[in-house]
Amino acid sequence: MIYFTVYESPIQTLRLVSDGRSLIGLYMMSEKHPLTSQSNWVEDESVTPFPSTKQQLAAYFSGTLTEFDLPLHLQGTTFQQKVWAALQTIPYGATLSYGELAQQIGQPQASRAVGLANGRNPVSIIVPCHRVIGANGKLTGYGGGIERKQWLLNHECFMRMKLSVTC
Repeated sequence: MIYFTVYESPIQTLRLVSDGRSLIGLYMMSEKHPLTSQSNWVEDESVTPFPSTKQQLAAYFSGTLTEFDLPLHLQGTTFQQKVWAALQTIPYGATLSYGELAQQIGQPQASRAVGLANGRNPVSIIVPCHRVIGANGKLTGYGGGIERKQWLLNHECFMRMKLSVTC
């Protein structure tokens, strides 16, 4: 059974998806290809891990949480799994280029493939694909839109500066 609920975030409404044990999706409702609920999905905000996810998202957006601790079940290829695991090592408020991420996973020539895998991340924000930027330091690609990527990076940078840590 697949469950869903929504969370009203400062950047827009988010759709949370669960298999009843783990978070399997977090999607912005206005993405290029928004995920829509299926006829066999059940809307239930009490299902695991929705209450904890909403609590942690609220803490993230308020600036009191810098690292999520949620049960995730991310389905993808072995390469995508490797990229998504590497995304989770990028520190809060920091950025890496697609090339640097490709080097980190041991495939320095795969920056474009890293970009594609990054774009397939099913749990945006929590698996911080917004922290990946172009080699020239510019913001590139984000399913939720560049303006939301910029908002998330600005939010994290601002919160780090409040802690006297530079971005």
